[in-house]
Amino acid sequence: MAHLLGAQSLHVALPDRVLLDAVTLGIDDGDRIGVVGRNGDGKSTLLRLLAQQREPDAGRVTVRSGVRVGVLDQQDDATPGVTVRERVVGDRPEHEWASDPRIRDVLAGLLDQIPLDADLSELSGGQVRRVHLAELLVGDWDILLLDEPTNHLDVEGIAWLAQHLTSRWNARTGGLVVITHDRWFLDAVCTRMWEVHDGVVDPFQGGYAAYVLQRVERDRQAAATEARRQNLMRKELAWLRRGAPARTSKPKFRIDAANALIAGEPPVRDTVELTQLATSRLGRDVIDLEDVAAGYGGADVLTDVTVHIGPADRIGVLGPNGAGKSTMLALVTGDLRPTAGRVRRGKTVTVRQVSQRLSGIAEHLDERVSEVVGRYRTQYRAGKDEVSPGQLLERLGFTAAHQKVQVGRLSGGQQRRLDLLLTLLEEPNVLVLDEPTNDMDTDMLAAMEDLLDTWPGPLVVVSHDRYLLERVTDVQYAVLDHHVRHLPGGIDEYLALRTAQERREATAIGAAAAGSGGAATGDADGAGGGAGSGASGGAPALSGRALRDAQKEASALERRMARLESEIAGAKNALADVDPSDYTALADAMRAISAQQDELAEVEERWLEVGEQLG
Repeated sequence: MAHLLGAQSLHVALPDRVLLDAVTLGIDDGDRIGVVGRNGDGKSTLLRLLAQQREPDAGRVTVRSGVRVGVLDQQDDATPGVTVRERVVGDRPEHEWASDPRIRDVLAGLLDQIPLDADLSELSGGQVRRVHLAELLVGDWDILLLDEPTNHLDVEGIAWLAQHLTSRWNARTGGLVVITHDRWFLDAVCTRMWEVHDGVVDPFQGGYAAYVLQRVERDRQAAATEARRQNLMRKELAWLRRGAPARTSKPKFRIDAANALIAGEPPVRDTVELTQLATSRLGRDVIDLEDVAAGYGGADVLTDVTVHIGPADRIGVLGPNGAGKSTMLALVTGDLRPTAGRVRRGKTVTVRQVSQRLSGIAEHLDERVSEVVGRYRTQYRAGKDEVSPGQLLERLGFTAAHQKVQVGRLSGGQQRRLDLLLTLLEEPNVLVLDEPTNDMDTDMLAAMEDLLDTWPGPLVVVSHDRYLLERVTDVQYAVLDHHVRHLPGGIDEYLALRTAQERREATAIGAAAAGSGGAATGDADGAGGGAGSGASGGAPALSGRALRDAQKEASALERRMARLESEIAGAKNALADVDPSDYTALADAMRAISAQQDELAEVEERWLEVGEQLG
């Protein structure tokens, strides 16, 4: 593979510590690299060095001649007077960029709900982030450096981005480096990992799951090495006290594979014990939403909602932005009364919510962490164990030095962890989390999940972090089309529902575009006295809204074709795992593949029709 970029002996020092020390690494064609590490350990600094946006104190970065490097950093620019269209496609004429499948795909995947004529200064922070990502993805780069690209994207947007990046930056084309705390995304996209810690960058092969396995093995070997060193010191002390040691056989040190390490681990949660604890605290009746409708200003956001929350239920909630997830949470917390139906609550139910606004720490910003936590009782029950608030702080990554810092001076991730801790110390018996993963690195996410594993009560989580939802919740619901729907198939089922919804919308748009095109043709024929009858017979040219609708449909169809092709390839690979003697299973698998192929043919046919309309 061709070498694209190299870094030799990079050194960066801060006033109080060395951030990067003699770091040497490289990016080759086909590399898709995920960068992980604790907040503040130098991940973003490393990316800026590779982008040559910052000079190292020592060492150098070299880029092969002609290699183009695109960068998405964490600073978004919403310049007033600049529209979304100008930022993404510049001054290129519409017929030029609208005929480019890659640009259409990016616009449909990221900016489908954002008007192209909107001024950047009028957009929300999440929308501006999407615009910047779209601007980068429509460009022609050899290396792409992305710092937190999944911020402000929903589950569907993250899945689209993963598919887009893996198809565009494949095993033979260009290089990709991405910093993100989204572990599902790291597994879906990356083929290598860099861990930034203690001034060094350790490489690992594979995505996030492979990185975790290798890191566990590395840590185990380090622990074994330290244990051997201590044993040697004890033997040396014994020799000094008693003379030469007796002759002994040298034991063989066996290195177990990482899979063997985790094979003996118990389940992440003791479900039986947590259910017993939750039932003893709450009884059997917790919160029931029965045929509920709710909304604001006389307009219902949700209708016919029926959800049962039991004493040990762990529920994940998904849905596109604006679908009504926050409305559902408000019904659960009691902050919103239903306009129809009823909400039943158990007599002992106490609900607390950790929100995106960090309301739990707002009044403590001028106080030290230790002062705030010190007001709570001295023991907290974490599963079967009793732990102190100080032990909880340590579990969530707060050192003794952190505990002396004012709350307002903590990082965003530290404030979010403290907000969760204070909520737990209030001892609610129903816990609601709204986007709890923002600003957290992967190690702290794992620590938070470990703490939530001991939570003995109902848990309701809204998050775009697929890994977190699958890790800490047992059942998922989707908020779609003003309804709340149970997802027995989990997040994969949700994505399939959203794809089907997109297909229906694309079909409706196509029908509307065809209707408006036919009307326009009829008007022209009537006005021209049949002048059009001698034309070549090609599809009528579209303009205005009809053109935009057709472009949207084409992009949706292209995404659907890519997904179907991927699903068909996966289904064919899965045939190898079917028992050849199980003819029924083989027949069922082949019928499923045939149905997918038929659907792909229909989608391709419609895509060609729309392409003819676009000319």
